[in-house]
Amino acid sequence: AVLDKIKADGTYIPMAMGTKDLWEAATMGYQNIGPNYWKGEEGRAALIKGTQKLTDADWVAPYKELAKWKPYLGDGFEAQTYPDSQNLFTLGRAAIYPAGSWEIGLFNTQAQFKMGAFPPPVQKAGDTCYISDHTDIGMGLNAASKHPEEAKKFLSWVASPDFATIYANALPGFFSLNSTPVKMADPLAQEFVSWRGKCKSTIRSTYQILSRGTPNLENQTWVESANVINGTDTPEAAAKKLQDGLDSWYKPAK
Repeated sequence: AVLDKIKADGTYIPMAMGTKDLWEAATMGYQNIGPNYWKGEEGRAALIKGTQKLTDADWVAPYKELAKWKPYLGDGFEAQTYPDSQNLFTLGRAAIYPAGSWEIGLFNTQAQFKMGAFPPPVQKAGDTCYISDHTDIGMGLNAASKHPEEAKKFLSWVASPDFATIYANALPGFFSLNSTPVKMADPLAQEFVSWRGKCKSTIRSTYQILSRGTPNLENQTWVESANVINGTDTPEAAAKKLQDGLDSWYKPAK
């Protein structure tokens, strides 16, 4: 309904997203809204166990939603790259940008307007919400290190609330996993991280185990997410291609 109003007004492209780079359609499309359908970690773990399939209703449903985005993406979105989408939004030409918190630093320096953020909408009011709270950076100690004590000292500091505060404020949009709450100066970063207290966190469904073989499920998900938005594959056809690819090499029982 919101997108319809924006489109009818005509001042802005309702949604900034292109399909040329493929990953954008998957990461900021399918993996962004999908957890609200497959129930985050519950569905992701079931996919790994083999008790759910990508052709099940909860995995096809996000593709049905993505297919509805097409009329709101603006002319020529099929040739639109990720940087194009960033520019459309920061120049104030598009109203909504499906994105990640990693964009905050760039947007703060480039956009000349105030912006807000909202989590992926749930299917109906009152439903549990799920967010893609993906782990991107990890640090550890090499077992063969010649300086284990020094490394442990450094890692202990990295794991401290003091470091978490420095990190989250120096790099808005990237959040520590420290259990101590961090107060952030950036209101947009604070808004994003507040969702951890309201929604259940999960990681992207393709990242653990399921993309180790060939065809690679992550890369296939990029392609099929773009195909669904472009209208060249139906949600059901896309899901079947993904499951067939996974079945060709992944045997959960093993």
